[in-house]
Amino acid sequence: METIEKKTLNHPEEIREFPKGKVELVTIGDITFGKGTFNPGWKWSEAVKPIVKTESCRAPHTQYHISGRLRVKMDDGTEKEYGPGDVGVVPPGHDAWVVGNEPVVVIDFTGLTHYAEQSVHKQHQHSGF
Repeated sequence: METIEKKTLNHPEEIREFPKGKVELVTIGDITFGKGTFNPGWKWSEAVKPIVKTESCRAPHTQYHISGRLRVKMDDGTEKEYGPGDVGVVPPGHDAWVVGNEPVVVIDFTGLTHYAEQSVHKQHQHSGF
C-alpha cells in the first residue's frame, strides 16, 4: 500500500556547496527534489566543472525558476535564458551562468541527485548542471 509522504526543502537532508552557489536536497522514494541557488557571477564551467570533471553539465534538468535570470548554452551552441515563472527542460550537454545581479533560485525535479558530487566512479551518472 502506498503512503502519503511530506518533506520540506526548508530543512534539506543534504546541502552541497560550491563557489557562488549551493543545492539543497530532499528525497522521497526515488525522486530527489532540489533547490538550486546560484549567486551573481556563478558559471557552471567555473564552479562545478572542476568538481565533476566533465566537459559540460551531464545532468538533465526539469526546472521551475523562482528568481533571477539563468542563461543556458547547449554544446551545439543553442542558447536560452530563463527567468522568474519559467519552466524548462534542459538535456545533458550544456553550460549555464547567472545573468545580472540577482541570485537565481530554481526548483529542479530531475537533475540534482548527483549534482556537484565529487566522485571518480560516477562518470556515467548525472553530475553537474
